[in-house]
Amino acid sequence: MMGAFHVFALQPLLSGMDLARIGLFFVINGIATVCEVAIWGHRKSWLKAGMAWLFEIALATWAVERATLLFRFGMRPSKQEDHRRASLLSPSAPKDDVSSPRSVSSQDSDSEDDEVIHGARTSFEIAEHDRAVLKEEDEREKLLASGGVGDGFRRIFSISNGSKVMVGKRERQKQKKAKRKAMRRERRKGRLSRSEEQELMFELEDGELRNDATSESSGESSDIDGQKLRDFSVQESRSSRCCKYTLLHGTAVTVLLIFLLGAYQVSRNRRQHNHDSAKLLSNGTSNFRPTTVLISLDGFRADFLNRGLTPTLNSFIAEGISPRYMTPSFPSVTFPNHYTLVTGLYPESHGIVGNTFWDPDLQEEFYYTNPSISLQPKWWGGEPLWVTAEIAGIRTAIHMWPGSEAHIGGIEPAFIDKYDGSELLSKKVDRILGLLDLPGPGDRSISMDDERPQLIAAYVPVVDTDGHKYGPNSTEIRSTISDVDYMLHDIFAGLQARNLTDVVNVVVVSDHGMATTSNDRLIQLEDLVDIDQIEHTDGWPLYGLRLRDPTLLPVLYEQLKKPSPMREYFDVYLRDQDMPERYHFSKNSRIAPLWIVPKTGWAIVTKKEFDIEEAKATDRQYEPKGLHGYDHEHPLMRSIFVARGPAFPHKPNSRVDVFQNVEVYNIICDTLFITPKPNNGTLRLPLKPVGLHSDPDSPPLETPPDPSPPVVNDGDEKGNPTDSSTPPQPIETVPEPAEISGHIGIDNPGDDTPRPVIDDENQMDETEKEKNRLKQLWDYIIGQITNFFENAGKEGGDVEVDRGSGPV
Repeated sequence: MMGAFHVFALQPLLSGMDLARIGLFFVINGIATVCEVAIWGHRKSWLKAGMAWLFEIALATWAVERATLLFRFGMRPSKQEDHRRASLLSPSAPKDDVSSPRSVSSQDSDSEDDEVIHGARTSFEIAEHDRAVLKEEDEREKLLASGGVGDGFRRIFSISNGSKVMVGKRERQKQKKAKRKAMRRERRKGRLSRSEEQELMFELEDGELRNDATSESSGESSDIDGQKLRDFSVQESRSSRCCKYTLLHGTAVTVLLIFLLGAYQVSRNRRQHNHDSAKLLSNGTSNFRPTTVLISLDGFRADFLNRGLTPTLNSFIAEGISPRYMTPSFPSVTFPNHYTLVTGLYPESHGIVGNTFWDPDLQEEFYYTNPSISLQPKWWGGEPLWVTAEIAGIRTAIHMWPGSEAHIGGIEPAFIDKYDGSELLSKKVDRILGLLDLPGPGDRSISMDDERPQLIAAYVPVVDTDGHKYGPNSTEIRSTISDVDYMLHDIFAGLQARNLTDVVNVVVVSDHGMATTSNDRLIQLEDLVDIDQIEHTDGWPLYGLRLRDPTLLPVLYEQLKKPSPMREYFDVYLRDQDMPERYHFSKNSRIAPLWIVPKTGWAIVTKKEFDIEEAKATDRQYEPKGLHGYDHEHPLMRSIFVARGPAFPHKPNSRVDVFQNVEVYNIICDTLFITPKPNNGTLRLPLKPVGLHSDPDSPPLETPPDPSPPVVNDGDEKGNPTDSSTPPQPIETVPEPAEISGHIGIDNPGDDTPRPVIDDENQMDETEKEKNRLKQLWDYIIGQITNFFENAGKEGGDVEVDRGSGPV
């Protein structure tokens, strides 16, 4: 129907036979088609839309050809056109008493026209004229009889010789060859004199016979006429070529735009169709677009699953797919890791580098328990999952997730629940199931604001809260773990009651583990450094230091690395020199220049916070009882990932290789059929199992031991770990420090480039890294080509229905 409308709209343009306007029509028509594909791309195949546009060109070309033939042979030119051509052939303005075939249209009668024409021609010219008329009539009959759509294409896109009926290059060559043969034949027979030959050549160029009397009366006039005619022909030829090039280039650009749009549509969903064309699932009463529930259990250590307290979670593992454990990001604290889960970025890339940190550019401190500061969007880089989904047209519901209230990117979730650490677990169950009970697609009785979300992300902080308060091995934490497992039981039971077990994806994760603390594993910061030299401290239980005089950092670094009784219980790193690559913790100015990282289970404290000597004398116990934030690869910091649902069509109890939590963002995006933003993750659906958890050769999930008590030189296992014969000395300026990079200690705010992702970065040399990048590029190209041919013939719109205090 659109094609018919476009062809009908073309007809007014044909009245003047302006090829430039016809070409402009094609360009506008093509752009309109591209816009149509862009707007309705989720309902129409871009390939079919492109084919429809080509069909419109064919119809329009046929209309152009027919109108051209009718104009060429069935219409008389206007008097204005005759006067224009006569002015080009005459050196002066036409006069009434001049007799010329060029002015026959201005005679009073046909008899006078005949007399003028016959009086100005020889008998041979009359015979030639008659033959030309007959030939022209025959040619017109042939063109009107043939003239298919293909012929129209050849005429429209062929180089014009100035005639109104455009023919192909081969046909023009044949005509010119025939004319030359006829001239040679006549010359051999002696029928043409030199002057007559020149005149005939002139007539062949002009396409009409000239009057003998006019040509003989003035040689100069003839020369002027010929020159003007040639100038006119050149001008007309240039105009024709310009129109042709405009048409060709416009068509080429339009086709290119269509192709690029198609390639973009294919690349957006190289693994699946876009979310609107994804399969609808039904629970028998309502249709569900791809829907995922993401639940985070803050502080749930992986080996908590071995304690016999989690029958629901263990059954969930047996029904779904999971690694033995998931590795958090460094530092292993709540805010950086929860934001990594929903962005796929390392903390150095998204900017939340700790629960507390100093920003040298903003000259402000981020503190996670201060909402007036921490909920400002300026702190939060990257694009979180709910923003990615909302931009893609997917409604989201975010329940208390860290960062969800920060108005990131100016885009809010459709449903947002503010943090409430006192909320009962039963309320969370009701909230999740209530969101799933909202009307879905196709229900026109409700407004858009009440439609069911496709992504529900819920945060459960109680295991972390009680782990800090009572410790990960306490009786209280056992009860809390059991309560959380029962909460999951209620959620799964609600899904089963709604017949949603095989309809909704459920992913359960945690952000980090937990280690037990002790008074025997404390390090007094004042015993390590002169705190009067420190301007800012970041992090906890690890410490990032910013000195008042950054030039003293190399000296402090060397001092901390010297042997001491406590040296074996902490590591010290310079951000820009020896920070471990596996930490991915150096490419951001928010990361302090120098870090003291205690061993797992140890804590660094100031005397203002906790005086170790005073606590020993009064038998005061250090709190919190549980801590995290240590080396993210330590067994006590391990987290969990378990998934089940239609996006995970694997054998029950499937096991995948251990991965880091930067992969979760991509996985959740794939369950919703949306394209993730660039990130540090590489894992995509479908996941690739390496076996079952029940396989005999499957490694078990070990329970890591608690940190060992300190050992001092005299062999007493419970001596005072803070005793030192050499108390810290004030830092002195050293003229020539050891060979250390010149930019150590100086923040580099411009160096915020995200780190490139590789599989095992700390073990790869530059050659292996380059090979890995080339392999990823090659796999991407092959994937694009393969998916292009797989998806090109599919209709994009097809729908198939198939039955107070914050966390630490």
